[in-house]
Amino acid sequence: MLAASARRVASSAYSNRANQLAHALNQQRWIHDRNKKAMELVAKGWSALQEVDRVIDYADRNDKRLIPLLRGAKENFELALEIDNMNTHARLWLAKMHFKYHVPGACKAIGAALLVEAANMGDPDAQYELGCHLRIENDYVHSDQQAFYYIEKAVDQLHPGALYLLGAVYLTGDCVKRDIASAMWCFHRASEKVGISLQKRDTLELQLHMDHFY
Repeated sequence: MLAASARRVASSAYSNRANQLAHALNQQRWIHDRNKKAMELVAKGWSALQEVDRVIDYADRNDKRLIPLLRGAKENFELALEIDNMNTHARLWLAKMHFKYHVPGACKAIGAALLVEAANMGDPDAQYELGCHLRIENDYVHSDQQAFYYIEKAVDQLHPGALYLLGAVYLTGDCVKRDIASAMWCFHRASEKVGISLQKRDTLELQLHMDHFY
């Protein structure tokens, strides 16, 4: 009698555990499918922007032939955010569209808000972009201290552009105390990230040493 009861308890516990595991796996599969779909939409939007960038130098920025591509890219990025609201890539590219492209409904204030969101969510590209925007005086954003904060955040993730910019800041003493050693470290790490040749890197190092000497 006791053995039968123990078997029923064990069977029930095993069934509950199996159900929990199945639920967890289904949840993970749903998240994976959602993220995959969102990234597919981001890729479509990015592809459309690549086509715009390919021809924009040879066309008027108000050329009506560009509008379908720009509208399609914007819609894909917006759909990606609807599917996965945590997708920082969609946020970043949508922000760039509001800032850079002559797309219907473009608004720099919206672009700034999207860029800040993506940066605060930890996207290094967004942190770098926001740092650059904050260093440029305009009607929406301007703060050297905040710019330095976001550039450093991107540097923590070894973003090559941010490393170069921070190196230049340390080299010139702009906003911070001039620090040649820190500048050299930033330039070295950036060159490693983007694959700059050793010869160019040695030339840069020589220039830094000469600057320090004089």
